[in-house]
Amino acid sequence: MADIEKDTRSSENLHILFWLIKDSCWLMEYKILAMLMVIPTIFLAIRIAYLSYKSHYFLPNLAVVCWICANAFWMTCEFYKMDWKTWAIIPFIFGFIAISIFYAKNYSTKTK
Repeated sequence: MADIEKDTRSSENLHILFWLIKDSCWLMEYKILAMLMVIPTIFLAIRIAYLSYKSHYFLPNLAVVCWICANAFWMTCEFYKMDWKTWAIIPFIFGFIAISIFYAKNYSTKTK
């Protein structure tokens, strides 16, 4: 189990770096680099969620996957002047549901 936690921590740290690069490129309107950074950012978010599948932190990690997918979709719509960015609400809602379930489970186990 320690190897999985170490692997997860390494992935999380790298994921943060890619996420910051992606969002910084979005801010500075470096379209190509921002779009390229979506790939490793989403890949690592999915990897972290997968590695945490049997742990307590799966649902928050799944919410992060949803958040980054929504964020990447929104960024793409802004870059290419598409009128679809309101559709980003769908993965945001799934992320909200995942984190709500996480907190509901935590609250119910603490009150018992």
